[in-house]
Amino acid sequence: MIDAGNVISVLVFLSPVEAFWKIVKRRSTEEYECLPYICTLLGSSLWTYYGIVTPGEYLVSTVNGFGVLAESIYVLIFLFFVPKPRFLKTITLVLALNILFPVIAIVGTRTAFGDAKTRSNSMGFICATLNIIMYGSPLSAIKTVVTTKSVKYMPFWLSFFLFLNGAIWGVYALLVHDVFLLVPNGMGFFLGTMQLLIYAFYRNAKPNVKDEEEALAPSQPLLS
Repeated sequence: MIDAGNVISVLVFLSPVEAFWKIVKRRSTEEYECLPYICTLLGSSLWTYYGIVTPGEYLVSTVNGFGVLAESIYVLIFLFFVPKPRFLKTITLVLALNILFPVIAIVGTRTAFGDAKTRSNSMGFICATLNIIMYGSPLSAIKTVVTTKSVKYMPFWLSFFLFLNGAIWGVYALLVHDVFLLVPNGMGFFLGTMQLLIYAFYRNAKPNVKDEEEALAPSQPLLS
C-alpha cells in the first residue's frame, strides 16, 4: 500500500508536465493558474523537512524531495512566462508561500518546542493542513472553467492523480488507524472527486468564445 502511495505521489508531481510543455511552446502561461504548483511546492518542502527530522520516515523525505525539485521547476517556468500584469502577484505568492512561510514554520516549531517528538508532531499537523490546501488548489481554475464553459485551463491530470493519491493514502490511514493521515487524504479524495465531476460536466460543453477571449485579456484581474 505504501509503495502504491509513493508511486501515485510521484505521478502527482509529474502530472503537470504536459501543461508546462504547452506553456513553453506558446511562451505564455495564458489562463493557467500557478496556485496549485505553489501550494504543492510548499507542502512538499515541509513534508521533506518532516521526513528528515522524524525517525523512520525517510520515504516521506525522498518522495517529497523529488516533489520539491519538480515543483520548483514548474514555478520557475511559470514565473518566466507569466504575462507582465500578473507577474507581481505571482512572485509575491511565491515569496510568501515558498520562502517566508516554510522558514517561519521550521524556525517557529524549533523555537517553541524543545522536545523533538513534539516538534515532529507539530510539523506533521502543519503538513496535514497544507495537504488539504494542496488537494483543493486546482479548484482555483474553476472560475475560468465556469465562465468560459471550457476545461482548457483546468489541470485534469493533476486533479486525477490527487484524487488517486487521496484514495490510496486514505485507505492506508483507515488500515493503520491514523487520523492525522486520514483527515487530509479523506478531504483530498472528496475534493478530487469534485474536480473530476466538474471536468466531466464541462468537458463536452460548447465553449463561450467571447468570455474566453475576455478571460485572456491582459486587463482581466486574475489569481495567479
